Amino acid sequence: MATKINIKSLPIGYQSIISNGRHSIVGDEPITSKGTDQGFSPEDLLLSALASCKVATVRFIARKKGWTVRDVDAKLEMSVKRNPDRSLATTVTVQMEIEGDLSAEQRAELLYEADNCYVHRMIKGEWTIENAVPFGETVEA
Repeated sequence: MATKINIKSLPIGYQSIISNGRHSIVGDEPITSKGTDQGFSPEDLLLSALASCKVATVRFIARKKGWTVRDVDAKLEMSVKRNPDRSLATTVTVQMEIEGDLSAEQRAELLYEADNCYVHRMIKGEWTIENAVPFGETVEA
């Protein structure tokens, strides 16, 4: 089943209500980009998706193996540089803290699994992003 997101822009700054049909959050741009900084920026949302997946994957694998894990925290930082051809090169650094009764080998395995979470693999995989069309129209193949 495809993931679907609906977004409704608000008349203030670049604020928008982002919904998946069950939950909603506020998106915006920082003040430096003429937004109101009242919600996550698009870059924040992208990095949040990756962080959330990594943490959830660690917790899932630990539960599956019966390992005792308490807090699982992550800090991700993204820097984007423009190449001479105007393409973008993005670097994401990831630090994770896994509290629990774990051996060094178990901790290493959980970090390995975090780096193989679904969103990490999706971002590194092949993407096709179709051009935007008006509501009700479909992209012709």
